[in-house]
Amino acid sequence: MSKTLFDKIWDRHTVAPIMQGGALIAIDRIFLHERTGAVALNSLAAAGRQPSDPSRVFCVMDHIVDTRPGRSDKTLIPGGQAFISETREAAKRAGIHLFDVTDPDQGITHVISPELGIVLPGCTLITPDSHTCTQGAFGALAWGVGSSDAEHAMATGTLRLKRPKTMRVEFTGTPSQGVTAKDLILALIAEHSASGGAGCVIEFCGSTVRSLCMEARMTLCNMATEFGAMTAIIAPDGKTFDYLENRRFAPKGKLWDAALTDWQDLHCDENAQFDCEIVIDAAKLAPMISWGTSVDATIPITGCVPSNADKAVLEYIALERGQQLIGTSIDAAFIGSCTNARLSDLRRAAKILKDRTVSAGITAICVPGSSEVKRSAEREGLDQIFLDAGFEWRESGCSMCFFAGGESFAEGARVISSTNRNFQSRQGVSVKTHIASPETVAASAVRGAITDHRELN
Repeated sequence: MSKTLFDKIWDRHTVAPIMQGGALIAIDRIFLHERTGAVALNSLAAAGRQPSDPSRVFCVMDHIVDTRPGRSDKTLIPGGQAFISETREAAKRAGIHLFDVTDPDQGITHVISPELGIVLPGCTLITPDSHTCTQGAFGALAWGVGSSDAEHAMATGTLRLKRPKTMRVEFTGTPSQGVTAKDLILALIAEHSASGGAGCVIEFCGSTVRSLCMEARMTLCNMATEFGAMTAIIAPDGKTFDYLENRRFAPKGKLWDAALTDWQDLHCDENAQFDCEIVIDAAKLAPMISWGTSVDATIPITGCVPSNADKAVLEYIALERGQQLIGTSIDAAFIGSCTNARLSDLRRAAKILKDRTVSAGITAICVPGSSEVKRSAEREGLDQIFLDAGFEWRESGCSMCFFAGGESFAEGARVISSTNRNFQSRQGVSVKTHIASPETVAASAVRGAITDHRELN
């Protein structure tokens, strides 16, 4: 019987079926962070339990930690220092892998997991974070859970899960110059709504997807949760294997050879059935940008605010129906997050910023996705390009992507951002966020207004 890639991973990890079409699923990797990590670890300890296999559990300081140079445990978030110190102590007691504030491997969860070879093709991986779907780019079944589910998985190595529906999204054709993976996923959500993939495991495929580098595939999978999906997945191939080889936690020697042999079956069989299928011609797409307070409120960069736009949304975002976004003044520009803060993202933004400067009065910040990304960028001199242009160059972490009571943009500011969400006050009180690719953010920072980056290229 023909199977989808999801079917194969599900079957491999089914410990026992349960009622109503679900199963007890084996969990290979668990990744915690300091925002909820101490909760799960302390609750587990309070119940008199320990992780059943500490070697499969990882924890990083990324959500609460400051990204300003010279950072320590102290944060601007009320009570933030306690989150960090409590998670540190709980992780040490549990004997799990900890990437602390000053650890050279510290970074955003979904950036460092691939960097370190923690996520692997065919594995199951959970994190108390909705953007865990990022790691499906490696052919893994990776999804976000609550802290109680993380606790259960640590104690038992399993989770009860209702079998999700499946959706295939095929991108065909060659994107025009300047169209990125960020634009592909924004176009999908704009056309099919923020609930278009509700509850599904989405398999991204097609010639366009195969042509993407691994970092671009991560961007594509990252925003599947903004499409309402449980997670996303891409069949692993030579690019996947080349990326993972010799990573710190990846198999070595004969185990690597055995893994490669095993991974050859991780693809969708011919004639496998999906519950839903979507085909998009990537050659017809343009760079995208959000105009409203939901990710599906997105249009091509050259477009106008829809004539039927909600009045309440327009009042918040301070735009009018029919208004063209190009030329709209901005107050700040942000490059960072688990969506677009990898080395290739910074390279593309730096290409636009080189020998240019940020417009007067614009707050511009770049937060690399990991400490390794930051070091690599500095070896290439990208940091100096950002600094010369007028950007702040930060330490890695999640700051400025979401407002949790700490650092944020000025109240009511209009920000163009490479992040993944444009909800009300996502980046600060009454902040108006427009999400776009790093190139669009860089170009807009230079012009001081929303800009089609192809004009500068």
